[in-house]
Amino acid sequence: MKIAYKTDKGIFYKGTIEKVLASKKFYKYKGRVNLIFTSPPFPLNRKKKYGNLQGDEYVKWLSELAPLFSEYLSDDGSIVMEVGNSWEPGVPVMSTLALKSLLAFLEKGDLHLCQQFVWNNPAKLPSPAQWVNVKRNRVKDSFTYFWWMSKTPYPKADNRKVLVEYSDSMKNLLKTKKYNSGNRPSEHSIGEKSFLTNNKGAIPSNVITAANTHSSSDYQKYCKEKEIQLHPARMPKALPEFFIKFLTNKNDLVLDPFGGSNTTGKVAELLNRKWISVEPNDDYIKGSIGRFDKVQVSSSFSKY
Repeated sequence: MKIAYKTDKGIFYKGTIEKVLASKKFYKYKGRVNLIFTSPPFPLNRKKKYGNLQGDEYVKWLSELAPLFSEYLSDDGSIVMEVGNSWEPGVPVMSTLALKSLLAFLEKGDLHLCQQFVWNNPAKLPSPAQWVNVKRNRVKDSFTYFWWMSKTPYPKADNRKVLVEYSDSMKNLLKTKKYNSGNRPSEHSIGEKSFLTNNKGAIPSNVITAANTHSSSDYQKYCKEKEIQLHPARMPKALPEFFIKFLTNKNDLVLDPFGGSNTTGKVAELLNRKWISVEPNDDYIKGSIGRFDKVQVSSSFSKY
């Protein structure tokens, strides 16, 4: 483990997460992390450049990280993890490996599942191509799960921090102050004032729609100038932004154990949170430097 670079709010460590969490130099963070937000390599049936295990080996690897993550998590902290879908090889059947992995992670870490979220990526290419494009017997697989987990059923969280703009009909309702109250077929009884209070926004759902199609970001420009390979699975900023706002306060500490191109660190810094990212790949770390204006690169880590 070594420090790759620092910013005003964060530190990027070079190394595998297993070795970093086991390092005595990292022990100072135990019980201090308010949010672990991450997207580990997916359990795909096809090997990717960023590394991924398969089958029972993947389940074992991911679940054994859970107790380590818990050690570093504050008592009211949260873990938010994305695990993508995978398909059985050679047949149009989805694999249950992602769900098995998440369930094993929950059990091994003695964690609570606070809520399940869905990330809908409308820009995702049609896949699996064999069944969607060629055979035409499946539709595009365009979503992944985010599981929000914690050591307590009542972690720090406030949905007032992530309110979305009211719909036009709701704006009109607040303006006219006229609502059809009374009993509903669902047997709910809606009071006259139930929907007439202006809360400055609507409560968002657990389905987040965000495309990862940015083509002119500072990160991409920097990588192009320095001839650094782009990370192949970059996350849109809207995802860490939502969970960091929802589950943390200013100056809280956010950890991304699979830092990649460090979208999490960048968003955390913009939101005035402290951050730590961990990544073993030199190119991904060097490219992530382009996300920040002021970076102090370690003398032990060469910069392009």
